Amino acid sequence: MASIVGGVATSHVPAIGRAIANNLQDDPYWKPFFAGFPPVRDWIAEAKPDVVVVFYNDHGLNFFLDKMPTFAVGAAPSYVNADEGWGIPSVPAFTGDLDLSWQIINHLVAAEFDITTCQEMLVDHAFTLPMALCWPDQNWPVKVVPVCINTVQFPLPSAKRCWKLGEEVGKAVRDWKSDARVMFLGTGGLSHQLDGERAGFINKQFDLEFMESLIANPKWATQFSIEQLVEKTGTQGVELLMWLATRAALGDGPVRQVHANYHIPISNTASGLMVMEPRG
Repeated sequence: MASIVGGVATSHVPAIGRAIANNLQDDPYWKPFFAGFPPVRDWIAEAKPDVVVVFYNDHGLNFFLDKMPTFAVGAAPSYVNADEGWGIPSVPAFTGDLDLSWQIINHLVAAEFDITTCQEMLVDHAFTLPMALCWPDQNWPVKVVPVCINTVQFPLPSAKRCWKLGEEVGKAVRDWKSDARVMFLGTGGLSHQLDGERAGFINKQFDLEFMESLIANPKWATQFSIEQLVEKTGTQGVELLMWLATRAALGDGPVRQVHANYHIPISNTASGLMVMEPRG
């Protein structure tokens, strides 16, 4: 059976892509953010994942407001990005793991999740930038399975439902008849709001409490409704749902925090970073 090596959770602000393209990693504004990633890459080099299951949200490149599935799973042989209007350079195509894609899809349907299956799929900055932060040479040594969660168009899935999604994806991976080593990658957030009266809103206290809860009390955030999470984190801060799904995929047992970083702001967003691995 497949083995789960751990999970990484990180932010995915489009400005990160421009910073990478312009070699601003050592710029005083960006250095506190990029300085958090060498320990992540060291951990990945030691964990040696073969496949990455990416929990992320699409911002209009593959899905738009007229067609926005709650949950979608990629089942394509490869995935590419395209111009989103942010001026982010395109990256090399990602190779999909079709066998694991269908393992997850079949398991989720059996678990009564009504998902959208995508045999063609574009992936946007929420997918590409975290991958580039983990593998900056962009010579992807892993295959991928995209799992897209709607955090853009209301109604949004609840924190409880996203926990359950991650839990079932983790079960599907554990039941997969393969000797592959699987890593989960959850992208988005943390607290931020890009528009309206609360534009620029950041809630450092809640962000840090949420990050701590993923280790000490992982279901803590599931007590909150989506409306409560928007109030606490900002309209776009609900992207923490991808972090929650990533933690759930690691299983019910305790996990160890390998590394964490928190920095504010990057492009009006609270930047979070965590590496977690199952104990034992």
